[in-house]
Amino acid sequence: MTQLHSMHTHTCNELRLEHIGQEVTLTGWVWRRRDHGGLIFVDLRDREGVTQISFDPEHSGGTAFHTAETIRSEWPIKVTGVVRERPEGQSNAKLATGEIEVLVSHIEVLNTSKTPPFQIEDHIEAGEDIRLRYRYLDIRRPKMMANLQMRSDFTFAIRQALHDRLFMEVETPALFKSTPEGARDFLVPSRIQPGHFYALPQSPQLLKQLLMVGGVERYYQVAKCFRDEDLRADRQPEFTQVDIEMSFVDQDDVMSTLEDVLSDAFAKMGVDMPTPLRRIDYWDAMDTYGSDKPDTRFGMELHDVTGIFTESKFKLFASAAATEGQYVKAINARGAGAWPRAQIDKLAGVAAEFGAKGLAWIAFREDGSVNSPIVKFFTDEEMAALRAEMDAQPGDLVMFAVADRKGADEILGGMRNHMADALELPREGHDFLWVVNFPLFHWDEERGAYEAEHQPFTLPSTDDLEAIKADPLAAGSCTYDFVMDGYEAGGGGMRIHNSEMQLAMLEMLGFTIEGAREQFGFLMDALEFGAPPMGGFALGLDRVCMLLAGADSIREVMAFPKTSSGSDLMSDAPSAVSARQLKEVGLRME
Repeated sequence: MTQLHSMHTHTCNELRLEHIGQEVTLTGWVWRRRDHGGLIFVDLRDREGVTQISFDPEHSGGTAFHTAETIRSEWPIKVTGVVRERPEGQSNAKLATGEIEVLVSHIEVLNTSKTPPFQIEDHIEAGEDIRLRYRYLDIRRPKMMANLQMRSDFTFAIRQALHDRLFMEVETPALFKSTPEGARDFLVPSRIQPGHFYALPQSPQLLKQLLMVGGVERYYQVAKCFRDEDLRADRQPEFTQVDIEMSFVDQDDVMSTLEDVLSDAFAKMGVDMPTPLRRIDYWDAMDTYGSDKPDTRFGMELHDVTGIFTESKFKLFASAAATEGQYVKAINARGAGAWPRAQIDKLAGVAAEFGAKGLAWIAFREDGSVNSPIVKFFTDEEMAALRAEMDAQPGDLVMFAVADRKGADEILGGMRNHMADALELPREGHDFLWVVNFPLFHWDEERGAYEAEHQPFTLPSTDDLEAIKADPLAAGSCTYDFVMDGYEAGGGGMRIHNSEMQLAMLEMLGFTIEGAREQFGFLMDALEFGAPPMGGFALGLDRVCMLLAGADSIREVMAFPKTSSGSDLMSDAPSAVSARQLKEVGLRME
């Protein structure tokens, strides 16, 4: 290993049997200290690993031993000694350095430490709040340190793969114009221009398109992005994406290049991503898995059973079958049919979280009986057809959703993931795929207007503007999402590079010509100066690292994350500012 410090000769993960007899100097924190009466053993920890060091009162006049009697956990120390093999039967196979120890002849205490508020261990009982309040201590835990190292390695691997393919890294401004792209902007008041505001970028989307107009051709950036939105386990107000754009390309060019880049980067992390990746059409993903980011490592696929109940005496199903645009869909959760009735009844509350007004179900008991509030309405023919369609076996639980196409898909997609967790279905390895051909628009009930499914600059799958205007919800788009383990790990699409079409798309989203020019005039102006065909992609770096680490939250792969309420418990941000600071930027508190 390259020598990085003058204070030590080796790291705490470096020494092996071949170093026996060498005098070495190590630095690190006291992790565990064991006083065996005549001998003291210390596990010394740095960011690379752990080495056992020993202190003998008979060695070097006992000076080091007497100092070792005073040291405590998390004290940083420097020791010099000779590497020796551990006594027979005392090696530790769990440690890379487990066959050796360092007999210390000199110790220097570099600082002392208060007793930490929690143990610096991987498996701790401390709540997340206390961990975040003392994040600088939490980072010392081997697992957290390994997560940050993995993130560093993966980011470097992505950069290297892009650099090798002639992508240019270009930084874009963090202070820019407010250009709403789906979430709220974080606003920054200007002191020099009172009453005016910058916005922190939700993404570098517009700027990377301008770089394509500028002739960069292949751009990337590891970009910090900011969105003022409600938070959850895999979402933060500030996050990092690997932002990529290419010009003079078609969609297949972009997707195949991205596959090469990602495959290279994952390989350096020891993860195999076979290419070419599967491509699943958006509606096929929704109708089969109930999600546009499906985890295909387990089955439990959705089935359209509408046709079975066209003449059913169960009015809910019969009414849906007789109504255009309404569906009866079902999934089969194998093994849940043996659950107690009370446990099954609780699933209605879960389904409500995904938009269901109730949950119809049939439990096929292991003794061959059938338990359900609705089977009394079904004919033998309907039950036989249902059993065949769902491949229902003893021990199965069939659950139904009645709604429009997307609504039924989303209800059962949510239940599919919930039941997979509840049944602890195995999900081995990593699952990579593309979901392609998203709709161009969706209808926003709250606004009473069309919203872009991806973003307002996405290229439609047709250049027939009149056809798009006649039926906006039927319009497709040149889009592709990279799905990893049931998460949207990245997304992208081809861009509109024609100013007139861009204006027409903005008008369909409710912008007036004046409003579109005010918000996006600089982009539309640029598109009039020979903008080339272009397409790009943004990889959610935090989310991918979370999945590589096997963590449940992106907070586990971020050095200083916020809580679910957007607070930094360590620094107490966000915090109040002085009246003078507000006055300087022309603001006052109401």
